[in-house]
Amino acid sequence: MPSAGGAHQQTETGRHGSSSDDPRIRVAGVGTVEGVPTDHFGADVAARYDDTLETMGEPATIARTAQFLVDEARGGAALEFGIGTGRIALALAERGVDVHGIDLSEAMLARLRAKPGAEKITAVQGDFATTKAGRTFRLAYLVFNTIGNLTTQDEQVACFQNAADHLEPGGRFVIEVGVPELQRLPRGERFVPFSVTARHLGFDEYDLVEQGLVSHHYSIDGDRVDVRPIPFRYVWPAELDLMARLAGLRRHARYADWDRSPFTATSTKHVSVWEKPAR
Repeated sequence: MPSAGGAHQQTETGRHGSSSDDPRIRVAGVGTVEGVPTDHFGADVAARYDDTLETMGEPATIARTAQFLVDEARGGAALEFGIGTGRIALALAERGVDVHGIDLSEAMLARLRAKPGAEKITAVQGDFATTKAGRTFRLAYLVFNTIGNLTTQDEQVACFQNAADHLEPGGRFVIEVGVPELQRLPRGERFVPFSVTARHLGFDEYDLVEQGLVSHHYSIDGDRVDVRPIPFRYVWPAELDLMARLAGLRRHARYADWDRSPFTATSTKHVSVWEKPAR
């Protein structure tokens, strides 16, 4: 799994899958029931999720992310959309932040609850585009491309509104997401490889009409192949700004990474911050 900010990365939670009759091939199913979010992060995925994070799971990466979010929380409580197994939430809790979270996957939440320090975190199961936590926060955040797991524009717009509804006046909403890598896509083509190794083949399949992206992963484990096609909706920085405006938020800052380096035309991802106006 590459560590740059492209949409082909894994996310904290998501939707993915397909089917196969070969018992050597493990496949998670693609698709959703219309109007009902589908949880594709079952027990098998959750059990090995933390082992697949590569650089995103390294202590230095987690520390940079957590410190940024601590600064943005400014002494208040924080709400994570797509909390997953708690990669970032636990680090925030260790730094004294009152952390709450929402995640669709009960299996991922079970992994979180089994970890040391999880007793400090309040997490509820639900779709983070619509589920309510029952209180307001100084910070809401969504990291590691997870906004793309909402595979329609309407769902992404609803997510921004849900964030705004959870924020105190002056509160902030932070998103980390990759910049769509369409400059790598030749005219008329749909596929861009991002990983070719002895144990992993990965390529992105773009739908330029609907802003869709399926990130295909073929991982070899002994004599078995793990097949994971993960659907996303890629989204542009300016489009996110408009979603924020529709929710009554205004852009506060945009960076290329958690170290607050400048966002430029060649940045592969961005960390953006929107603010709810104070009354």
